[in-house]
Amino acid sequence: METQATQRQRVAEPYGFIHRLEKYINKLSFWLNCIAGAGLIGMLLLVVADIIGIKLFRSPIPGAIETVAFLGVVVIGFAVAYTQVLHGHIRVDFIVMKFPPKFAAIIDVLMLIMGMSLFVILTWYSFEYAQVIRASGEVSMTQRIPFYPFVYGMAFCFGVTFLVLLVEFIKSLIRIGTVWNR
Repeated sequence: METQATQRQRVAEPYGFIHRLEKYINKLSFWLNCIAGAGLIGMLLLVVADIIGIKLFRSPIPGAIETVAFLGVVVIGFAVAYTQVLHGHIRVDFIVMKFPPKFAAIIDVLMLIMGMSLFVILTWYSFEYAQVIRASGEVSMTQRIPFYPFVYGMAFCFGVTFLVLLVEFIKSLIRIGTVWNR
């Protein structure tokens, strides 16, 4: 026969796993966001250096525009997961807040399912596209920088965003269980 403490521990184990998973994914998202921040600083420095080169020395930095474009991909793609962790994406929930808690929790779960579906599709197709452009050898015009590493990076970031949404989904299901049992 199980004691009460053993029963509580057995019930709490999945929550502990979810908490550890959330902590790991949040930390990974944070580091991806740091990479995005470094890309933003790189963009800033490159644009300033290019302007100084054009104005003072009448010589622009070769390939600066395409390098800034690649850094823009890094800035946007690598910041998506951490923005989701912080709930910084646009969310219109002023109508949902007026619904009863049970119905609002169900709508939250449905929105998370749609978000997870979107990021699974983005991850899959970005990975496939990266394989195609890697095989074709597509590179940028001026600097000959290959495109595929940036697309693989986007696919990875979309996968991490999916995991952030998955943790939120599991936590929402737990919330539904507590709201439903009231």
